[in-house]
Amino acid sequence: MDITPFAPTIDSAAIEDLRRRLSATRWATQETVDDWSQGMPLAYLQDLCAYWANDYDFGLAERVRRFPNFRTTLAGGGSEPLEIHFLHARSPEPDAFPLVLTHGWPGSVVEFFDVLGPLTDPAAHGGDPSDAFHVVAPSLPGYGWSAKPTRPGWGVSRIADAWDELMLGLGYVRYGAQGGDWGSMITTTLAQAHPEHLAGIHVNMVNVGPDRTTLDDLTADEQRALAAMEEHRRTGIGYSTQQSSRPQTLGYGLNDSPVGQAAWIAEKFWAWCDHNGTPDSALSREQMLDDISLYWFTQTATSSARLYWESFGDAPKANITVPSGISNFPGEIWRPSRRWAERRFTDLRWYEDLPRGGHFAAWEQPELFVDQIRGFFRLVR
Repeated sequence: MDITPFAPTIDSAAIEDLRRRLSATRWATQETVDDWSQGMPLAYLQDLCAYWANDYDFGLAERVRRFPNFRTTLAGGGSEPLEIHFLHARSPEPDAFPLVLTHGWPGSVVEFFDVLGPLTDPAAHGGDPSDAFHVVAPSLPGYGWSAKPTRPGWGVSRIADAWDELMLGLGYVRYGAQGGDWGSMITTTLAQAHPEHLAGIHVNMVNVGPDRTTLDDLTADEQRALAAMEEHRRTGIGYSTQQSSRPQTLGYGLNDSPVGQAAWIAEKFWAWCDHNGTPDSALSREQMLDDISLYWFTQTATSSARLYWESFGDAPKANITVPSGISNFPGEIWRPSRRWAERRFTDLRWYEDLPRGGHFAAWEQPELFVDQIRGFFRLVR
């Protein structure tokens, strides 16, 4: 495998273009309600974008370069190889265990900034050196600094094959995998397609439905989970309907308008984070704008949305037989009970309900996330 060191950059001309576009925004009229029920409130978005233009630290590329960055070409068993960007943070511990972390939408590798240090060098962060990992964190195809597919075919199954190709190419013939959102689907697909290489998988968003045989005997937690999913179906699936059916049409607006891109992503921080009314209580503005900026400067609004067109509703749903762990964070979109999860995860060795945190678990609650990863992989590494 030809692996090339990579140094992400954002040039000053792109930053000035962003500021010019922000200053020339033709704003939508104000919402007619006093909450977020119609979407992101005008005042909140104007304040966030003013911060982006005037106060945000545009050193995103430097923050990414704190970790070793690489690119390599992966085929994933298909006919169109693609150049994939990934972080490869190796541990100083000689017996560290290989782990591939996979983000989702509208996330990116910036979600993992605060967990890479504790995962790779636990001794330097008050932990046990025996918990150390060599961490590989790829950017999904069409996301961040990974190349954009030019033909159909880069869906969940192919990405899982490409991740196995990547890990084997790095010399990791036995490894673990972890993911949330699309990362969860890719991780479970990886376990189905390449179980001989997986010591275990851990997910913090679980693609398994309720057990219909339990519907007459639901626990309080199961009732809450079903109610939350019903509310998501009622008010929260517009974005996925658009991205899975007409991502190209959506992309014209998001790729041209930084305000549109900011609203499209930051509204999901409000909807999916565990917060106290606004996403700022879960993620800082710098964190939110790091992610939004990555999408903006790499122009990946359209290419990232195409993953929904490729795979939304089509992820493999066969049983997972490799050792598995699940962490349920209270702000997650869907939180199946253990008995529901065990129908699909037939070797479920770790299941915990956490006291706080949401969809972006590693980002919102890095300490809890690291504890969960360490705890599960102690059982299988």
